[in-house]
Amino acid sequence: MAVFVYAENINGVYKKAAFEAVSYAKAVADQAGDTVTAISVNPTDSSDLLYKYGASNVINIKDEGLKSFSAKAFAQAVSEVLDGNIIIFPHTTDASSVAPMLAVMKNYSLITNVLEAPESISPFQVKRRAFSGKGFMHAKAEGNGVIVTVSQNAFGVKESAASGSEEVKNLSVANEDTKVISHEQSSGKLDLKEAEIVVSAGRGMKGPENWGMIEELANVLGAATACSKPVSDIGWRPHTEHVGQTGKAIAPNLYIAVGISGAIQHLAGVNSSKTIVVINSDKEAPFFKSADYGVVGDAFQIIPALTEKIKALKG
Repeated sequence: MAVFVYAENINGVYKKAAFEAVSYAKAVADQAGDTVTAISVNPTDSSDLLYKYGASNVINIKDEGLKSFSAKAFAQAVSEVLDGNIIIFPHTTDASSVAPMLAVMKNYSLITNVLEAPESISPFQVKRRAFSGKGFMHAKAEGNGVIVTVSQNAFGVKESAASGSEEVKNLSVANEDTKVISHEQSSGKLDLKEAEIVVSAGRGMKGPENWGMIEELANVLGAATACSKPVSDIGWRPHTEHVGQTGKAIAPNLYIAVGISGAIQHLAGVNSSKTIVVINSDKEAPFFKSADYGVVGDAFQIIPALTEKIKALKG
């Protein structure tokens, strides 16, 4: 049977997470000697975008009742069209709530936060993040099938163009059990969980009126902006920017933390970053112990100077 992948779209548009999941599914399919079938709900983007990363077949579910998100309803829709025993999901907020619902419906194993291509297909064994990102484990799935969620920015987006075909499935799935009260999308130019560079700040910025320098640095770097939990709690920044154990877990190539002390709860959300740079006036800030590079000093002097230097380097 083919390897299946859930190609998540946001308001019909495919994002990087979908391409990363399809890339991962292609790697699994190559190991298994199979092909990749992508499933998406009410997309408006072209399926050509999924063929580019290795999908040989795309099933587009059309269902007016699924215009608003519901984990149970989306899981039911996916369940009705898939015919495989390996299903890949991106580890986004929405997709990682659909995956366990589908696992229960299909009686499949579930492995979340996967980092690499599987070590073996039968049995399915793979490396994943554990203990809030502080460690790794090698999980093995036993049973009829397996559903995995791929940690964002871990496997990467890899082009592997396929000659694909598209199939439209018209469904009418009941979507009444779950009502979404609010479904926030990041207000920033870049999706925080998909960004390769993130500039984040905390209470050391002293007030929301000082965030202009953080946003300017992010713009120069082509980065997303983030914040610590206290900052979002007091309303300086939107909750969509909160990274940490109770916020978003991210894994950018570069994470710049400005005026954040580095409590364990914050580290849990960012310690998968490939490179961490900490800027803080307190040389005893615990974040320095986890940093790859640290700068002790006044952020109000350092950030503008850093921004100007990067502008000059970019010409």
